[in-house]
Amino acid sequence: MIQRGVLQERLIALFVIGCLAFCYPLLKLFSVEGTVFGWPILYVYIFATWAVIIVILARIAHRARRGRT
Repeated sequence: MIQRGVLQERLIALFVIGCLAFCYPLLKLFSVEGTVFGWPILYVYIFATWAVIIVILARIAHRARRGRT
């Protein structure tokens, strides 16, 4: 079974990474003219980062439920 401390550490790390990914200085880097498949670069960055965070969170939850590390 996954240790509670390890699970908490992973979730806290994911939260911190998410906060850093959506902080103003990093968002400002992607706020430039240009598009990706017709979408502004900033929107692509925001939604792609959001999707990656959700996938990582799902993997952490799945492993915790199955009892693996």
